[in-house]
Amino acid sequence: MGDTCSYTVDEKGVALMEINNPPLNALSTPVLADIREAVTKALKDDAVRVIVFTGAGKAFIAGADIKELQKLNTLAEGAGYVANGQDLYNTIEQADKPFIAAINGFCLGGGMEFALACHIRLADETAQIGLPEIKLAVIPGYAGTQRTPRLIGKGRAYELILSGNFIDGKQAELYCVVNRATPKGEVVEEAKKLAGAIAARSRMAIKAAIRAIREGYAMEFAAAQKFEAEIFGGLCETEDKKEGMAAFLEKREPELKDK
Repeated sequence: MGDTCSYTVDEKGVALMEINNPPLNALSTPVLADIREAVTKALKDDAVRVIVFTGAGKAFIAGADIKELQKLNTLAEGAGYVANGQDLYNTIEQADKPFIAAINGFCLGGGMEFALACHIRLADETAQIGLPEIKLAVIPGYAGTQRTPRLIGKGRAYELILSGNFIDGKQAELYCVVNRATPKGEVVEEAKKLAGAIAARSRMAIKAAIRAIREGYAMEFAAAQKFEAEIFGGLCETEDKKEGMAAFLEKREPELKDK
């Protein structure tokens, strides 16, 4: 993998993936390539059950490389540039392994957009989160104008995107940008605890739940219910379902085999 993004896996199957591009983990094209390589490897790695993503130093991701943006002078150049980031973020959002964003420090522009693509977001209460692209006379380009209103509603999306203002972790929790804010300095550990709890569940059930939520969310409700019922029914044929139910009734921990 590249020098700016790597991961380690613990005995529970929790991968801690960290971007390290001092001073503020800007998303240059090479950095995006390193992240893509790490993500691709983690998704194929059988040892990895959940991915916690964070940034080294005082930033999660502080946005794009402005020197690269400055060189974009045509519609084709601009659209092509953001398509690369959109594709990577779609890969994360559509992954069947959960991604948890552990937001520390500055989480701006492409950084906030990265976090929005993750399944779950935790933020240090002092983190600075925002979409400041409007201050550069452009707009968010890694689907920030699309995921933000879908997550927090149009009114708050307009506020963040049109002002370019930052909010801290606590306000991000109130706005539902993140699942919750954590005490200063504890976000990675809190994310790892949550990841550990998820990693202890049946891999098949986790994949099924992610699929039900992701695909069902885009369906009409009656169709989504039918889709959910079919996925539920499929899990009833698994060994893990039988073991999980038996363990509960026998008041013991299940011995899951992901089968």
